[in-house]
Amino acid sequence: MRIVHVYKDYFPVLGGIENHVRVLAEGQAAAGHGVGVVVCALGRRTRRTVEAGVSVVRAARWGTLRSMPLSPAYGAALRGVAADVIHVHSPFPLGEQAALRRVPGTPVVVTHHSDVVKQKLLLRFYAPLYRRFLDRVSRVIVTSAAYARTSPWLAPHGAKCRVVPLGIDAHAFAPGPAGEAAQTDLLFAGKLRYYKGLDDLLQALERLEGVRLAVVGGGRMRQRLEALAAAPALAGRVRFLGEVPDAALPLLYRSAKVFVLPANCRAEAFGTVLLEAMASGLPCITTELGTGTSWVVQDGVSGRVVPPRDPDALARAVRELLDDPAKCRRMGDAGRARVLETFTTDRMAAGVEAVYREVLESGMCGE
Repeated sequence: MRIVHVYKDYFPVLGGIENHVRVLAEGQAAAGHGVGVVVCALGRRTRRTVEAGVSVVRAARWGTLRSMPLSPAYGAALRGVAADVIHVHSPFPLGEQAALRRVPGTPVVVTHHSDVVKQKLLLRFYAPLYRRFLDRVSRVIVTSAAYARTSPWLAPHGAKCRVVPLGIDAHAFAPGPAGEAAQTDLLFAGKLRYYKGLDDLLQALERLEGVRLAVVGGGRMRQRLEALAAAPALAGRVRFLGEVPDAALPLLYRSAKVFVLPANCRAEAFGTVLLEAMASGLPCITTELGTGTSWVVQDGVSGRVVPPRDPDALARAVRELLDDPAKCRRMGDAGRARVLETFTTDRMAAGVEAVYREVLESGMCGE
C-alpha cells in the first residue's frame, strides 16, 4: 500500500502531532508499505530525503502566519507523490485543501487531532473550508470516543468516524529499578502553550510547601511562565529544562514521583505524554475536559482527574498522592498495565491500517 501523510512539520521539529506522524510513518514503512510524508520546509527550498524508510518531501516555506506555514509549493509537492491513500493530520488548512485538489479518485483519510478553539479570527475563514473538507473525506480517525462525541465539527459525521487511540513504544518508556530515588516530586512535559494549564499548576504549587516541579518543553510562553515561577513562594522549586532529546525522556519520567498534565480546554484532545508517564510507572494527574484525557487516565485507578482551571483541586490531588507512596505504586502499576493493553504503537498502527483497508476495499473516495 502506498500511503502519504500530510502535515505542516516533521522531525526534527518536536510536537505531539509531529511525533505521532513520525511514529506511524516509520512503523508503516517497517511493515512493508511505501510511505511518504509531505510537510513544509523550514526554509525557502524544497527538499527530498529518505529517513528511516520514509520518503519525506519538505515543500519550500516562505513564512509563517500565526503558526500556519505559507508554502505556495505545497500543493505541487503533494501532487508529485504517488498514493493509494492520503492521510491528512488536522487541523492543517493548507494540507486539507491541497489533498482535496489532488487527482480525483485517491481516498483521503483524516485524523482529527483536535478542534480549533482559540483562534476566533482564523475560524471565521477556516470553518466553512474545514466543513467542506470533512464532507468529502472517506473516513475520520479520532483518538477517543469522547472526542468524537463532543466535537461540534464531528457531530455531523458520526458514521464516518473510527476510534483509533494513540500509542507509544512501551519498551522505551518503562519503570526504573525498584528502590531508585526520585529526583523531583512532579513532572510536566509538553509544549508551553496556553491550553496546557501550566500556570494553574504553578498556582497549585504555591499551596504545596516544599514540593518540587520539573518542566520539560519549550514554547512562546516560557518567559512568562518563568516569571511566574520566580515568585517568592516558588523560589528554587521549579526547574525549566527546555526541549530535551527523545532518548533523554525515559530517564526524566523515571526521575519523578507524579506526572501532571493540567490542561484547561479541549485543545488538549488526548495527551500522549500521559501514556509515556503511565508506561514509566507514574501515577498521573490530569483534568476533565470532555476529551480523551479522562479516558486515558482513569480517576482513582491510574491517577486522579480534577476540574480544569482549579489550582486548589490540583493541589489536593498532588498532596493526596505524594502523601501515600503505596497508592502511587498501585496507580503506577495500573497505568502501565493499561498502556500495554490499549495504547501501544502496534495497536495504533493496526487500527489505522484497518481504516485504510476499509476505505480501499469498499471503493470509497468521500462523499
